[in-house]
Amino acid sequence: MKDKKIDLKRWFFPYFLKHKGVAVLDLFCASLTTLNEIVLPILVRRIATVAIEDITQLTLRLILVSAALYAFLKGIDMLAGYYMIFVGHSMGVEIEKDMREDMFAHLLRVPFSYYDSTKVGQLMSRITTDLFDISEFSHHCPEEFFIFTIKLIASGAFLCTISMPLTLCAFVMLPFMFFGTMHFRRKMRAVFKERREIAGEVNARTETSLLGIRVVKSFSGENAESEKFNAESTRLSGVQKASYRYMARLNAMVRFFDGLMYVVMILLGGVFLMKGVINAADYTAYLLYVAALIAAIKRIVEFTEQFEKGMTGIARFAEVMTVPEEPGYAAAKNTLQAVEGQVEFRDVTFAYDAEKGNVLAHLNLTVPKGENVAIVGPSGSGKTTLCSLLSRFYELSSGEILLDGVNINDLSLAELRNAVGVVEQDVYLFSGTVAENIRYGKPDATDDEIRTAAALAGADTFIEKLPHGYNTFVGERGVMLSGGQKQRISIARVFVKNPPVLVLDEATSALDNESEMLVKRSLTSLAKGRTTFTIAHRLSTIRNAAKIFVLTENGIEEAGTHEELMQLGGIYARLYHGMEE
Repeated sequence: MKDKKIDLKRWFFPYFLKHKGVAVLDLFCASLTTLNEIVLPILVRRIATVAIEDITQLTLRLILVSAALYAFLKGIDMLAGYYMIFVGHSMGVEIEKDMREDMFAHLLRVPFSYYDSTKVGQLMSRITTDLFDISEFSHHCPEEFFIFTIKLIASGAFLCTISMPLTLCAFVMLPFMFFGTMHFRRKMRAVFKERREIAGEVNARTETSLLGIRVVKSFSGENAESEKFNAESTRLSGVQKASYRYMARLNAMVRFFDGLMYVVMILLGGVFLMKGVINAADYTAYLLYVAALIAAIKRIVEFTEQFEKGMTGIARFAEVMTVPEEPGYAAAKNTLQAVEGQVEFRDVTFAYDAEKGNVLAHLNLTVPKGENVAIVGPSGSGKTTLCSLLSRFYELSSGEILLDGVNINDLSLAELRNAVGVVEQDVYLFSGTVAENIRYGKPDATDDEIRTAAALAGADTFIEKLPHGYNTFVGERGVMLSGGQKQRISIARVFVKNPPVLVLDEATSALDNESEMLVKRSLTSLAKGRTTFTIAHRLSTIRNAAKIFVLTENGIEEAGTHEELMQLGGIYARLYHGMEE
């Protein structure tokens, strides 16, 4: 997405306008904070004028009234400032919260393929750092520009009443400052976007290295990982320095022009004062207003960095939010009252990338309800892909998949995925308790249902021996448990879900012999009465399958029972004998 196409009306204003009442009051308070700066030169001018014209008229009453008025305005400034800082920031936090929740909800709904090419570290950067900068932008941006506008108008109006020629000479600098600022803003926005992307790479590198710390240490890869991290860190430092270089240039430009304005004030103001065009009181007030105006300009320039960070954050937010959601979250064309589990792949063709060719081509496969079938074949033949298509993790290139005679594209994703349970080789347990991980299969499951599912999975014995039983914390990604224990908890999770269709994707290949025996027993129990797809490299584990399909790059080349395929002496027999050797 190009920066010039950032659509604030679509991606920011809806969140901002939800808090328009607070925003209006915030801007009102912002206007109150300018009162003392606007009134102070008038009070000084009044006192100075009286003193110059007739010092005897400068009474204590005039001084006290002026001081009291300024003190009153300062009190208002204090209260208004408190509101701006507390309530204004709170509004920003609420906007950040709304955007964060919407982004996270959207990320849960984007296609599975999106995560094949997107690093989680990058997404973490967008959902934290980017949105924090939007939070700061959301209330500071209206405040700063509103305050600047008030000061510019008030100062300009007052200065014009004193001396129009002097004011025109001073204000002629402003267009140059404006165009210079716009030039550096464009440069800074590009640099800030690059900085965010590299920061995301640093996050991704950190996540990858720390999540794989066991592998890193087992291969003594600390130095290699440090070198990779340092390379990304150096890139980040370089682009940060570039952003500060532009900030320095912008600051230097503003300092040049504000210095030039003061030079003009001293030269022309002095000449006007000398010739009697203005008096000393007017000149003093004039300089105070110019100082207030320049201070406002400097504040806007200092805000430029935060402004560009916010705009970059909105652009990156929009990039995520414009990723299309998975088809299937809308109202379904069809529903199934009770899923029986008959599955049919009809002329299915699929490619991850059209340029790299099809993974599956014109594949036909029918599995009756309740039947246990196995999918075998060489690596890369599309076994896991075939089962991923059943859950609509990816969309077909052509053809259709039917569940009980209904095209799965006509079902809602929730209904489809509730009907399909998956047990994978790489078990993922959430950071939480054993019970919470099992209950993930059915959020409203009772404690009795959790215990029953654990017993069916053969997990109840070891769970009850854990320090806190079902309330034992399993650690990040389940690191407190063994591979077999994690796998049985994942099986219990599917038991409590109770799906009519089951996919077992290399569910025992990473386990030791003892754990494999325990898990195989659990899987056998789980598969009873369910339509089951078993993917396995260890062909001995699928000998009892009702039917075995041999999948190669040419499609399904063989199908039958173990005995039939062994008698055939084809691909399956060669794979089986090769495994035995």
